[in-house]
Amino acid sequence: MRLLVTRPAPDGERTAAALRARGHDVMLAPLLSVEPEPAAEFGPGPWGGVLITSANAVRAIAAHPRKGELAALPLLAVGRRSAAAARAAGFADVVSADGDAADLARLVAARDGAARARLPLLYLAGEDRAADLAGELAAQGIATHTAVVYRAVVVTSLPPDVKAALGAGAIDGVLHYSRRSADAFTALALAAVIDLKQLATKHYCLSAQVAEPLRQAGVAAPAVAATPDEAALLALVDGA
Repeated sequence: MRLLVTRPAPDGERTAAALRARGHDVMLAPLLSVEPEPAAEFGPGPWGGVLITSANAVRAIAAHPRKGELAALPLLAVGRRSAAAARAAGFADVVSADGDAADLARLVAARDGAARARLPLLYLAGEDRAADLAGELAAQGIATHTAVVYRAVVVTSLPPDVKAALGAGAIDGVLHYSRRSADAFTALALAAVIDLKQLATKHYCLSAQVAEPLRQAGVAAPAVAATPDEAALLALVDGA
């Protein structure tokens, strides 16, 4: 199939390589540009651990002066990819929730829920967040401090070759990894006068939440991965 990957670099390139190894023709259109916040304020601490819901978080603090301090703490990650990125960044004590933000909240509660007096957790977050992880944990008596360490900026247009291929119906499937990128995709397609409802293009989404902007744009039955991880999403493509 001819597939379009919309996730930001460097993850988009890695996904494209995995799809090409499966025999697919892949186009790239990163719809979000991830920008670190070099002056991110973590607060005084001390912290009982670190939370991340994206690999972008550990990449964003690579040059932060307090990175070494954080790397000595336990880190709880939303999924295997973010956990692997944390280990690569120098975090030694890493656990993955193997799911989404709700799964991460459950993991934190299972580890910290019986010890409410523990030190607060530091959540390394993006500026725009699809879920209120800190709020979920606060409801369970677990304190967190949210530090915005990166922001994802939406691009202004689709690449010309992608716009032409999409408009001509020459793209068989699009992979969507976040609700924000799916929102950007539908908006940019509309700006390019591409009617997604009229295309035979299949849309593969990491979760039902990611699929929602496509449904709102009139896309019939976007496919949703069985679990919110890349392995499940690629399995969805393999089964097409």
